[in-house]
Amino acid sequence: MYSGLARNWKALAARGVLAILFGLFALTRPGMALPPLVMGFGVAVLLSGILAIVAGVRAEENQERSWPLITEGVIAVAVGLVALLRPDAAARLWLYVVSGFVFVSGILHIFAAMRLRRDMRDELVLVVNGMLTAAFGVMMVLLPWAGLLALGLLVGASSLCFGLLLVVVSLRLRTRWLAHAARTARG
Repeated sequence: MYSGLARNWKALAARGVLAILFGLFALTRPGMALPPLVMGFGVAVLLSGILAIVAGVRAEENQERSWPLITEGVIAVAVGLVALLRPDAAARLWLYVVSGFVFVSGILHIFAAMRLRRDMRDELVLVVNGMLTAAFGVMMVLLPWAGLLALGLLVGASSLCFGLLLVVVSLRLRTRWLAHAARTARG
């Protein structure tokens, strides 16, 4: 059975582009007040979560396991909604929400990379992405005041790197998916 991750390369690419756009938004506005940053984060994470759920449901329709995608999507939608409904919450609370989301997202990407082994040999990019993302989440909790002072820059840089890696992985998956579709069409 072919993994649904390759079939859903477009959703992964869209999530990568979203992360890149949010990263650029956060990086080009140093010193931005927390509520607008949280609102931008909320929109990006909400849309990314919806894309992850759609990709997971599409994989599930083909009897393929998709729990990392769906789990990350549900968490992202919840965090995005909270961000949009409560952008004025205390800064320290947002630091923990963002760092928790980043940590869980990194762990789920490591699980997704393990499933990706059947689609591509060099899934290490996604493993490294997951490890760096999870480490970033831990670092934000261990150094909360540094995280609060540089939250916009840290989140922007992390989102930009995350998005670039997702786009790279999605392009690799696209190549694998097109090759698989061509082989299937030939019989």
